[in-house]
Amino acid sequence: MGTLAIAVSLLLLMFLAYRGISVLLLAPLMASLAVLLSGDGAFLLPIYTDTFMQALGNYVMQFFPLFLLGALFGQLMADSGAAQSISSGIVSKLGTHHVVLTVVLACAVLTYGGVSLFVVAFAIYPISRELFRQANVPKRLIPASIALGSFTFTMTALPGTPAIQNAIPIPFFETNSFAAPGLGIIAGLIMLGLGTAYLQSRVRKATADNEGYGTHKERETSTDNAETPTTMPLALALIPLIMVIGLNALFTYGIFPSLDLSFINEAFENVSPDAQTGLWAILIALLSASAWLIITRWKYWLDLKDTVNKGVMGSLLPIFNTASEVGYGAVIAGLAGFAIIRDAVLNVSPNNPLISEALAMSVLAGITGSSSGGLSIALQTLGSEYLAMAQEAGINPELMHRVASLAAGGMDTLPHSGAVITLLAICGLTHRQSYGNVAMVTIVLPVVALISVITLGTLFGSF
Repeated sequence: MGTLAIAVSLLLLMFLAYRGISVLLLAPLMASLAVLLSGDGAFLLPIYTDTFMQALGNYVMQFFPLFLLGALFGQLMADSGAAQSISSGIVSKLGTHHVVLTVVLACAVLTYGGVSLFVVAFAIYPISRELFRQANVPKRLIPASIALGSFTFTMTALPGTPAIQNAIPIPFFETNSFAAPGLGIIAGLIMLGLGTAYLQSRVRKATADNEGYGTHKERETSTDNAETPTTMPLALALIPLIMVIGLNALFTYGIFPSLDLSFINEAFENVSPDAQTGLWAILIALLSASAWLIITRWKYWLDLKDTVNKGVMGSLLPIFNTASEVGYGAVIAGLAGFAIIRDAVLNVSPNNPLISEALAMSVLAGITGSSSGGLSIALQTLGSEYLAMAQEAGINPELMHRVASLAAGGMDTLPHSGAVITLLAICGLTHRQSYGNVAMVTIVLPVVALISVITLGTLFGSF
């Protein structure tokens, strides 16, 4: 009965999230439903106040600075004109003959540099719309092109990416954002290469069928109507992105390893520098790049206070959505029925914890419709077990880190995914029109990359 209660709760969470109900409300309600159906109704209120809220609070305490600085940096990039300058620069180099690759690379450069994928979607869509119209390529392929550049290899694969999906495993495996760089690059190339090839094949088919751009009632976004920022030279626009990656690498591999940080553990017993320096490096990089944008563009801001406020407020909904899912996962993990599910997942491949880990991350990311939410739930409940399994099997924790991130970025874009729903709304398209191609580049191909990394990691170890 306990396992059935969890299944009913998860299915309702997925269905109602697809219907557009906020996970801020759904997570505690569906957790309560699972508790009631499991026969633990007498403990409902203490489970909510102690288990749910404690897990939510711990997650916010650990990751809020990353969400805050990430959202702020993304808003500064957008309002300074840097994001527009980078996008336009790529367009000017590639032109309209390779519209899919142009959009993918524009999104990839921005997201790998630390710009929020939602900010990127808003910034790139107007450019994509005009490119696809001029090239007479179907508009229905725009969401898949944006998703390939924003939701896949720059989010989970490329070493050093400041994406939250690459940061969550750090404290659990005591790694950093550059974990298993060689395997991450291979996975990224698989997703980029196969994804671009697939979308180009759809373009060729549409051309052969004389489909064209199509007739659409364009949905203007808030970005379209916003006051246009001052043009920023491309060379200057690239500097903050280079700073994010460069400073992250400098502190990860140069500064922090050369310092004796034992005094921190002596002063703060619950802080392990080895588990935190990876996050600290990303925070320093994002803060420095944000400060550089503010100072160097001081005379050109249309309304700096408004930009900062929008960036700060833009971090709240994403982190509390994810933290609510973590609270939900903590409640589910405490139910008797979860022990059966946990044992089944852990025993899928007892000799290869990479497979077990990949399955757990994929299932939970798919159920929650969120890569960060699924990854957080899985590691909060099973992270210690996976680390122990990896150490027993002689597997490098960096490989566990990379597999966890890649797996969370596969099944997270099922139809009820908030990122998918938002992207389609920005583009003014429906699931029926565009979701099939989105699923191919954000689910099928990332799974192919994940399988490749697990195979290579099993044969040759982490590199």
